[in-house]
Amino acid sequence: MAADNNRPLSPHLQVYRWGPHMMVSIMHRAAGDGMAIVGTLMLLWWLGSAATGAEAYATFVNLVWQQSAAEGLSNWNWLGRMVLVGLTWAFFQHSSSGLRHLLLDTGAGYELNTNRTWSLVVAIIPAVLTAALWIYILYRGL
Repeated sequence: MAADNNRPLSPHLQVYRWGPHMMVSIMHRAAGDGMAIVGTLMLLWWLGSAATGAEAYATFVNLVWQQSAAEGLSNWNWLGRMVLVGLTWAFFQHSSSGLRHLLLDTGAGYELNTNRTWSLVVAIIPAVLTAALWIYILYRGL
């Protein structure tokens, strides 16, 4: 069958102007995938170490959280802290973006300026909520 050269081509990424709504959509997918993959691996590691015994569980806690409560926050494992903060951000990002999509499903917020404003809000809110939660955790001494 011969190709019809008169057919319109589907627009591709080069045609679209990048905006906040595209950034929020990509971050929504990345946060969901990150929570699914990293969160599942952390859960399986935690369950496996708890089932293996006290020594394995202590190793998990030392690598993810801190050496001991008496030693203070200066002995935190930076990799474990980074993973936990990243999972917290991913949760808040995915949740706020999901609420934005729920609002869009009602038919509201499709005006260009409204969509752009809420996209920027959804990009900023997770960082603020993550910082607030971790400041609370650090000052409470958990």
